Amino acid sequence: MDQKRRDVLRAGGGAGLLALLGAAGFAAPNTVMAADWNKTAFDGKSVQEAFKALGAASPAESADIVMKAPDIAENGAVVPVGIESKIQGTESIALVIEKNPSPLAAAFDIPAGTELAVTTRVKMAETSNVYALVKAKGQYYVAKKEIKVTLGGCGG
Repeated sequence: MDQKRRDVLRAGGGAGLLALLGAAGFAAPNTVMAADWNKTAFDGKSVQEAFKALGAASPAESADIVMKAPDIAENGAVVPVGIESKIQGTESIALVIEKNPSPLAAAFDIPAGTELAVTTRVKMAETSNVYALVKAKGQYYVAKKEIKVTLGGCGG
């Protein structure tokens, strides 16, 4: 059988199954896509607005939050950032970038019994302070790191 024909049949079968599940009510859009997100926090225009919308008006600084990110990012379009919380009872981790148009870059809920770490890649508009906000046992903690974004990827 021709490989292209197999690919078309395979893709059509998957789309057909999704349509069937949607018609039966098993794959409603609110269950397939994230329906419960904090729009106010992502719409904030400053670090303080994002913190406040997340419920952390004045978080305490903590050395128990480890941020793994480059000191200098040669490409601001793809900056790898890892956050590890050593605070027991961590419930969520958020990543806030001070000088981005929308400072809240990511927010993660951490289920009980899982590793207290997240890794992602973010876009940074310019050199900025990056904040890791951790919620643990109802309290908020923060750590920050400055990441320098170079122009033209020249490293200097």
